[in-house]
Amino acid sequence: MANYDQNRMQSDATISRGNAAIDEGLRSYMLSVYNYMAGGLALTGVVAYLAFQFAVVQSADGSLALTQAGAALYQSPLKWVVMLAPLGMVFYLSARISSMSVSAAQISFWIFAGLMGLSLSSVFLIYTGASITQTFFVTAIAFGGLSLYGYTTKRDLTAFGSFLIMGVIGLLVASVVNIFMQSSAMQFVISVLGVLIFAGLTAYDTQRIKEMYYVGDAAATAAKKAIMGALSLYLDFINMFMFLLQFLGNRR
Repeated sequence: MANYDQNRMQSDATISRGNAAIDEGLRSYMLSVYNYMAGGLALTGVVAYLAFQFAVVQSADGSLALTQAGAALYQSPLKWVVMLAPLGMVFYLSARISSMSVSAAQISFWIFAGLMGLSLSSVFLIYTGASITQTFFVTAIAFGGLSLYGYTTKRDLTAFGSFLIMGVIGLLVASVVNIFMQSSAMQFVISVLGVLIFAGLTAYDTQRIKEMYYVGDAAATAAKKAIMGALSLYLDFINMFMFLLQFLGNRR
């Protein structure tokens, strides 16, 4: 009996140490995800602001005028390259991540974040800097709460996430249709649904990224998972921010 009790205590201690190792590894993995995401957002913001500064000049009366660089960036066919380049990088990174080295995946992620900043620089032409800053902090607070829910909830969000992904497809179709219809009412509905869908995806993606963690992963595999997780949360944040900006942003 004494030997049985001793063996059971040793087994319980081993399980406890294993659980502690998993918890520590998971915390480190999720911290890496959020660090990549935060770094990507910071790079996007810096590139967007610098691109805007190069693209416009401010006259004495406070109005903005495009420089030659701004005209090329926002009015020439180059604007389509700038708009579509981040999407191309998302597809490239998603398709090639498994065969990339960690350093190549990191570089690709930073290139994507920079291109996204170039693409989003036009928001400074439309909205005031103060309202952009305000909307960013509102988005950050909402994102933090939703991501925390996704991380801590015991509820399986898989079915919920599948529904939301179908919602994203519906948003894309509706947005394309509204390019031709130019309906303000339809744009309002799209914006409301966009905020709700990407808010839900924030919680879903956080849970999915958490479940991707495996204690036996090699360091390179864990790093690549962290980069792809950061990419997913980055896109959720940016999309929620852009839809919220349509409500909270003050136009110039």
